[in-house]
Amino acid sequence: MKKVHYKLYTCLLLMACFLSACDTANQVKEKKQADNAAETHKFWVWLHPKQGESDEEITERYKKYHEAGIKGIFFESDNEQHYRIAKSQGLEAHRWMWIMNRGEEFVRENHPEWYAVNRKGESCFDKPPYVGYYRWLCPSRPEVVEYLKADVEKTLQKDYVDGIHLDYIRFCDVILPVNLWQNYGIVQTEELPEYDYCYCDICKTKFKEKYAQDIDSIEYPQESLSWKRFRYDAVNNVVNQLSQAAQNHHKAITAAVFPTPDVAKRIVRQDWSNWPLTAVYPMIYHGFYKEKTPWIGTAVAEGVRGLDGRFPLYAGLFLPDFKDMNDLKDGIGYALENGAVGVSLFGGISDEVLEVLKQFN
Repeated sequence: MKKVHYKLYTCLLLMACFLSACDTANQVKEKKQADNAAETHKFWVWLHPKQGESDEEITERYKKYHEAGIKGIFFESDNEQHYRIAKSQGLEAHRWMWIMNRGEEFVRENHPEWYAVNRKGESCFDKPPYVGYYRWLCPSRPEVVEYLKADVEKTLQKDYVDGIHLDYIRFCDVILPVNLWQNYGIVQTEELPEYDYCYCDICKTKFKEKYAQDIDSIEYPQESLSWKRFRYDAVNNVVNQLSQAAQNHHKAITAAVFPTPDVAKRIVRQDWSNWPLTAVYPMIYHGFYKEKTPWIGTAVAEGVRGLDGRFPLYAGLFLPDFKDMNDLKDGIGYALENGAVGVSLFGGISDEVLEVLKQFN
């Protein structure tokens, strides 16, 4: 009888410990959420630093940014003047870098074999899809990964750079956002072979080694779950390598990604909810998908659920999509109410926009 009581006591004790641990974890999570909600600097901006500006005018602009609650800037090019002045005004200065979409002269002249190949057998090297600057590298090639990592390392070594912001960290759009179809005179209700990448010899060989299948023997390769997974993992490996480089330099690594985990996987083979990042910035450009402003909240909620607290999410908003400042205010509200830590803005940062941001401080 005593043994029964002892076992019961032990079970109750273990259950109490488990519940206590759960309560503690929930309390930590709730505190983290409360701290994020209380953060007065919730905003980021994407911009290209202007050349030839005086220190005074840059300082005045970035001071206004910080006063409006902007936390940091993603700079699309390297400009030490802008980075250092931004930092002097309390802003973080991050280098915004294109990763898989690379058309620089060195690669084109020396390594045409690095470029991704579509299902028709055409290479981005001489047949870029959609627009001339769409020249996608193949993430399955180790030499491509090493090249990208070396490029990122070079930037991380600069003392005025606070972190790396990854863009175009994906495959080419196999399906464009619906609002862009009219721009190219195409209808993409299915995955068309000219936009479906990458079918180079390296990808085919590695896929066969892992899944014991010849992709050329699959009747509908675009529907193969293992082929999709193979391509998600190829990009994931690039992110993992770059993330390790950022960690080695004790600097942040973030990414601009497609609006939700589902959309990202479906149209650009991007598995961002499983990346090792400091934070993520989904481009929830609602106008591109012919959605109304409330959809911003829906997209944020999906992303937050997918991340499950691994790192914070900031909603990327496209300023031209908003009809006026009240609409922008609503959009920011939808994002914050659904779990975004803040938002990041792309477009002209006017004084009107800054006044809207101040209302959330």
